[in-house]
Amino acid sequence: MIDFNSLEVWFVPGSQHLYGSETLRQVDEHAGIIARALGESSEIPVKVICKPVMTGTDSIRQLCLDANTSNNCIGLILWMHTFSPARMWIAGLRSLDRPFLHLHTQFNRELPWSTIDMDFMNLNQSAHGDREFGFIGTRMRLNRKIVVGHWEDTVLHSEIGCWIRAACAWHDARHLKIARFGDNMRNVAVTEGNKVSAEIDLRYSINGYGVGDLVQRIQRVSDSEVKDLVGVYGDSYSVVDPLRTSGDRHASMRTAAKIELGLRSFLKETGSHAFTDTFEDLHGLCQLPGVAVQRLMFDGYGFGAEGDWKTAALVRAVKVMSHGLKGGSSFMEDYTYHLRNGGQVLGAHMLEVCPSIAAGKPSLEIHPLSIGGKDDPVRLVFTAAPGKAVNASVIELENRFRLIVNQVNLIPPEHPLPKLPVARAMWIPEPNLKVAATAWINAGGAHHTALSPALTAQHLENFAAMAGMEYLLIDNNTTLRDFSKELRWNDLYYHHARGC
Repeated sequence: MIDFNSLEVWFVPGSQHLYGSETLRQVDEHAGIIARALGESSEIPVKVICKPVMTGTDSIRQLCLDANTSNNCIGLILWMHTFSPARMWIAGLRSLDRPFLHLHTQFNRELPWSTIDMDFMNLNQSAHGDREFGFIGTRMRLNRKIVVGHWEDTVLHSEIGCWIRAACAWHDARHLKIARFGDNMRNVAVTEGNKVSAEIDLRYSINGYGVGDLVQRIQRVSDSEVKDLVGVYGDSYSVVDPLRTSGDRHASMRTAAKIELGLRSFLKETGSHAFTDTFEDLHGLCQLPGVAVQRLMFDGYGFGAEGDWKTAALVRAVKVMSHGLKGGSSFMEDYTYHLRNGGQVLGAHMLEVCPSIAAGKPSLEIHPLSIGGKDDPVRLVFTAAPGKAVNASVIELENRFRLIVNQVNLIPPEHPLPKLPVARAMWIPEPNLKVAATAWINAGGAHHTALSPALTAQHLENFAAMAGMEYLLIDNNTTLRDFSKELRWNDLYYHHARGC
C-alpha cells in the first residue's frame, strides 16, 4: 500500500542567455546526463525527470506552479550549471510549495589543466553560480537541503536518496487521513493535541469514528474470508497449539482474523492510512486488536495506541521513508529498564509491535490482557533483530511541533524472556541511558515512539525540515549542558519566529 512507482523528483538546471545558445545546449545536455545517472542509482527510489534549462523569471515561476499542481512531483533538485542571476528565481521560489534540494556540483570532476580556457570557464560556473542561488534561499529564509559533491559519487547519491525518502513521506502526509476509534486514553497528557494545528502545519487530517462503525464492518466479514486469513496466519507464523484448528482457543484466532478483515475494510473505505484505538473504548469488540494492528503496520499503515494520533502519523511517515529498505519500523514504547551494564531499555507495548523488525519467525499466541476487561487477545510474539536504529517522538508545544530522535543500538536480551507475552525490543540508547533519558525527558519526549532500524537520523531531520518541525537529536555527541542550551535557544527562536 506504499508505492513509489508514480512518484518523481524534478531535476532543474539554471543558467541565463548571456553565454549564447551553444552554452545553453551544453547545459541542457549535461543536466540530462546527471538526471539519468541519479535516476539509475540504487539509492534513488523514485523517477528523476530532467526539466528544461531555466533562464528567466516567467519560465521559473511557471515551473514552480506546475510542480505545485502535479500529483506525482514530490520535490525539486535545483542546480546552477552556470551563473543564474538569483532575482529571476524569487517569484518562483515564493510560490513553490514543494520541498527542494540545492545540488552544488559541477559536470566535470577535474580541471582540464592543459586546455582550460574562458569557454570552459563560462560553461562550468557552479562554484559561484550556486553561491548566488544560495544567497537568495538564505535571504528569503527558505527551508532547503544543500548537498555538495560530484554527481557520480555514491555518497552524494545516498544523501539525495535520503532526502527524497523524506520528501516521499512529506508528500504522503499532505494527503494522509488518520482514523481514530474512540478518544485518547483518559487523563493522559502527551497524546493530546490540537488537530487543527496539525492539519495546518503538518497537513494530515485526523477524523474520529465510533467503535460501533468498525464493529459493523467486522460483522459483515464472511466465514470464507476468515478461513482464508486463518490459513495465511498458519503459513506466515508459528501458531501455538491452542490456536490451531484442533485447539481449544481456535475461535479466538478466528475472531482476531475477523477484526483484521473488518479493520482493513474500514480503513480502505475511508482512505485512511493511519489509525488509533484505545483499550478504554472497545464497545462491541470481543478483544483488543492485536495481530490485526501488527499486520496492518507490516503493510505500511501508521498506528498509535490509546488515541495517539501524532505517533500514528509519525509511524506512517517512517513507514513511507523506509519503504524498500531492510530493517523495518514499528510503533514502540519505552516500557521498562535494565539498570545494569550502563543501562538498557526494554521496549514493548500491550500488543502492537510491528513484525517487520522481528529477528526470525514470529509466534502467534494468545495470552490474558490485564487491562481492558475483554477476552484474551491474539498477538504476534517476537524479539527485534539487533542493529542500529532510530527512536523518534513527536510532541506538541504551545507554538510548534517538536521531533525528538534518539540514536539507539538494538541488542539481544541478556537472558530469555519466556513469560513475557508480547513482542519486544532491547536497546542501549546513545550516548548512554543516563544522558539519553535526561535529555529526552527534558525535551518532553513522549513514551510512545516510532522505532526504525531501516532509517538514520538524517532521514528524520530532512522530514522535520520539510514539515517545519523543531528537530532535536540525542546521539553519541550529546552532552546535557549543550542540549539544555539548545532547548533554551530553540524556545527563543520559535517565540521570535512565530510571535508567540
